[in-house]
Amino acid sequence: MRGVMIQGTASDVGKSMIVTALCRLFANEGVKVAPFKSQNMSNNSYVTHDGFEIGRAQGIQAEASKTEADVRMNPILLKPRSDQESEIVLLGKAVKTLSGKRYRDTFYETGIEVINKSLAQLADEYDVIVMEGAGSPVEMNLKDRELVNMKVAELADIPVFLVADIDRGGVFASIVGTLELFTEAERKRVKGILINKFRGDRSLFTDGVKWLEERTGLPVLGILPYLHNHMIDSEDSLSLNEFRHKKKNGDLDIAVIQLPYASNISDIEPFFFEEDVSPRFVRNAGEFGHPDAVIIPGTKSTIRDLQFLKREGLFESIASFARSGGFVTGICGGYQMLGTRLIDEEGSDTGVASSVETGLGLIESETYFRKEKQTIRVKGTCHPQTDIGIGVVEGYEIHLGDTVMLEGAVKRPLFLFGEDREEGYYSKDGRIAGTYLHHLFHNDGWRNYWLNEVRRSAGLPEREKVDVGAFKDKRYDILAQEMGAFLDWEKVKQIVMEWGINDENH
Repeated sequence: MRGVMIQGTASDVGKSMIVTALCRLFANEGVKVAPFKSQNMSNNSYVTHDGFEIGRAQGIQAEASKTEADVRMNPILLKPRSDQESEIVLLGKAVKTLSGKRYRDTFYETGIEVINKSLAQLADEYDVIVMEGAGSPVEMNLKDRELVNMKVAELADIPVFLVADIDRGGVFASIVGTLELFTEAERKRVKGILINKFRGDRSLFTDGVKWLEERTGLPVLGILPYLHNHMIDSEDSLSLNEFRHKKKNGDLDIAVIQLPYASNISDIEPFFFEEDVSPRFVRNAGEFGHPDAVIIPGTKSTIRDLQFLKREGLFESIASFARSGGFVTGICGGYQMLGTRLIDEEGSDTGVASSVETGLGLIESETYFRKEKQTIRVKGTCHPQTDIGIGVVEGYEIHLGDTVMLEGAVKRPLFLFGEDREEGYYSKDGRIAGTYLHHLFHNDGWRNYWLNEVRRSAGLPEREKVDVGAFKDKRYDILAQEMGAFLDWEKVKQIVMEWGINDENH
């Protein structure tokens, strides 16, 4: 097998971004390349063309590789549902929910089997596999049964590049400390170091490179830049911190409710490319302020996050804002919260059967949680009843609940999918909207229509459509160019392609 694994000295050091860049660099040279992450923990997911669920990062990396994403690229996805439990998505399908301890105790052999099978199949179909590790590879209390770092590199028998984030500080200690904690065999597998998120004058780090190479005996293969507005979707909730620190001074204030178990937060990213829009994340009533619009995103645990809204005073803030004529949009779990009641008969959302929670009451609907999750890609149009003529909208649905209108309530669907499937809700005045459609705001036409409605209400001028969608493929080339300019690309390729040829590699 030809490939490389990108491991990091910690979480959020930029592994996903580097894998994405390497995939596009290989693809641009005509190499048939695929991404791989054996086990991903994230509530940001991606629906494949055949309706299966994988980590969003691997879906994005497949796009960068110019290939179709499939479940073998992320055979195990863990979706946190509480501080103790995660839903296990195996080869694209949710199979069970387990605590961290039960997962480690009971799932290891199954994990090894599915990882081995996925790797073997990908190796038969692709020239190079670019793999991503998770967190730190030297969490000593977890190493004996880990399924995502050195164990997988050994199964695939590929070299490893170690990435450290210089922006957070402690780069020398994190690199040397990680290498010291590897076993001798693991240490021999590491063939290069990458310094990520560098700002400023690189000449000031020349002595740092020299020290690292002399101290570790490994080449520094790149000092990669801190990239702003890269437009590559975020993998997990850690990246919410990056979003929260993006300062925008636009006139349009959009409050995004920051839920503890928020999922697919990438739904919000297009707003960062609208010049006059300032999205901000809100965690409690004290931060709510006086927004022009509110978005409640998806969640992996709708009822728990609805209870969070009530504890933090946000429930009443949102309800009051809506009663005063404010714009409120709910996506997936956020849509479910807009209704009158949420009913968990099976315990599939909360883990407790027959749980019932009162919703915001902005839509005359009830949501019933089922055992089987729906994961589908969809394409359609705004429902004729809305009189919104913006052409095709598309995205994907990932949800356990079914939302139905109360008996006697007026149906006001937002979308029409296929020939006759009505979906979502759109109030008569257009101020309350709900849908299961993830990537709603990635549809440039819809986003522009909705924003102009909010702009008019706020007394601001309308704007032309921003074609964020037009950058979908171009952004991967931009990322590859910006990363490649500071990467010893020829050395990287040599390590990948020559691994295993000479005995000294092992």
